[in-house]
Amino acid sequence: MARDGDINQPTREFPEYPTSESLRDRADSPLDPEPGGRAPGGGPARGLLWVLGAAALAVVVLLGVQATGLLPDFRNPFAKEQTDRSQPPLLKSIRDLSRYVAAEGNFQVVVDVQNDRRNVPDFLLNERTLFVGAGRVEAYVDFTKIADGAVVVSDDGKSVEIKLPAPQLGETDLDMDKSYVFAEQRGLINRLNDLVAGDPNRQQQIYKLAEDRITAAARDSGLGARAEANTRKMLEGLLRSLGYEKVTVTYTAP
Repeated sequence: MARDGDINQPTREFPEYPTSESLRDRADSPLDPEPGGRAPGGGPARGLLWVLGAAALAVVVLLGVQATGLLPDFRNPFAKEQTDRSQPPLLKSIRDLSRYVAAEGNFQVVVDVQNDRRNVPDFLLNERTLFVGAGRVEAYVDFTKIADGAVVVSDDGKSVEIKLPAPQLGETDLDMDKSYVFAEQRGLINRLNDLVAGDPNRQQQIYKLAEDRITAAARDSGLGARAEANTRKMLEGLLRSLGYEKVTVTYTAP
């Protein structure tokens, strides 16, 4: 049986259980560093600063060496590359040209073509293309077609008469750098057909239509008359510099 003096006293086997007051006092008291030791937390923070400083110094040194050109440039391993496997050009023919290009016309045409089916909704089957085409047409005089006796010089050598063939229009040269598809509408069936088979000649049909429109416009633009006038001026200036006082240039019917 315990004695009265031993009541509420800690035993030797079990230490005193900490109370709320003792815990509060323990938390308020600063931790004293051990003799000869370092303050807690100073070592890891200082080591982290050393690592960051060394990394920054390495980056600066690497950039400086690369700027001097001592190291090769770093390239993207996934960069886009283009391989040209085209065959060398093949010369098929050479043709001598003896024509004088006297005028050139630059034209622009808007082609609006639509292909659809009757009684079929446009969202199912429809092809409409709005194409802006830019091209040029040359007007020239073919000197190889000058007939014998086309040049007649007067007896006194002061005048000359030349008969030339009528100017011709060259082929329409469609400038693809200035031509573009402005808008395009295609139905659902048309899009599915492009995925399955496709039509590589579809754009060529639009280009051909634009060339035909430009060629027709060149015929009606008076380009041939401008070529006649320019050729006449060129020959008059050339022959008068050779001593002819009168120069007459006429054109035969095309």
